[in-house]
Amino acid sequence: MCKPASFLLLGLAVVTALPQSPILRKLGSGLRYEYAQDDTGRLHLVDLWGTLNDLMEVVRYNPDTQNVYHLFTRNNPTTSQPIVLGNLQTLWSSNYNPAHRTVILLHGWGNTVLSASNAVMVPAFLAKEDANVIVVDWSAGSGTINYLAAVRNTVTSGQAVARFVNWLDSVNPVQTSYHIAGFSLGGQQSGVIGRNLARSPAYITSLDPAGPGWVTNEHKFRPTDGEYTEIIHTNVQSAGYLQPLGDVDFYPNGGNNMPGCSTGGCDHDRAYFYFAESLQTGGFTGRRCENYEAALIGDCNLPETLQLGGLEPKTGKTGIYYLQTSSAPPFSLG
Repeated sequence: MCKPASFLLLGLAVVTALPQSPILRKLGSGLRYEYAQDDTGRLHLVDLWGTLNDLMEVVRYNPDTQNVYHLFTRNNPTTSQPIVLGNLQTLWSSNYNPAHRTVILLHGWGNTVLSASNAVMVPAFLAKEDANVIVVDWSAGSGTINYLAAVRNTVTSGQAVARFVNWLDSVNPVQTSYHIAGFSLGGQQSGVIGRNLARSPAYITSLDPAGPGWVTNEHKFRPTDGEYTEIIHTNVQSAGYLQPLGDVDFYPNGGNNMPGCSTGGCDHDRAYFYFAESLQTGGFTGRRCENYEAALIGDCNLPETLQLGGLEPKTGKTGIYYLQTSSAPPFSLG
């Protein structure tokens, strides 16, 4: 009766004596372990110190072959047409029209082309305009439970998406206008795409871009990633990034605790709900703040106002803006 137990204890001792995977990089200056939220609203305790095991997982992801690009237009609003990088047949046989605006949508950690953010934004864009809406399924890189690997894959996926967009440009005689919109990790990825394009995109919208693993990350979003860059912060105390990142940064309700929400996941998701509604109504008037600290407490009394989101870029505009929303659709108070 004792022998199996003794063998088990010996086995445990051997396992604990094995060397841990070597630390390669500390992704952040704070605590090693933080909670991060995936696209489905679940919280995970994640390790922000990169190890050799993390690197081994990252190298298994090849975004040039594993990313899938799903085209939606008004002619196929609910069933996508996959376009394959380098395969002209998939492009020419699709409903892609280079004379129309091209929208690139990016989901976040642990999700796919069927993410809630895409389910909200695809119909919102198509209801407003007959655009080429291309949803990037990078779930081969984002689907890992290893958050640090997903952060690294965010960068390599963004570089691959840029190669895909550059290919689109190279094979079309008409240059389309690009609008890149990403949620959470996709919000950070949208900047990586923009800075790697041969032609700077007209408009990038980063929807509550991920915070954990990005504060000291050299690849985080930059205001220069597009001709006009806009950030919508809705969960700055957990999943989202706290400080300004774009030409214009909106902090609805102070960037946290959205009316009608009782969880951080709900707060996080509000970013794409607000943006989708802005496409339809043009609502959400923000008032300019002196700094982001003032936006967090709603102490913003500068005279300038600006509309959140919308279809057209507000090129040349800069600043930090605060606004309030209602607790249920329509969320805009004007």
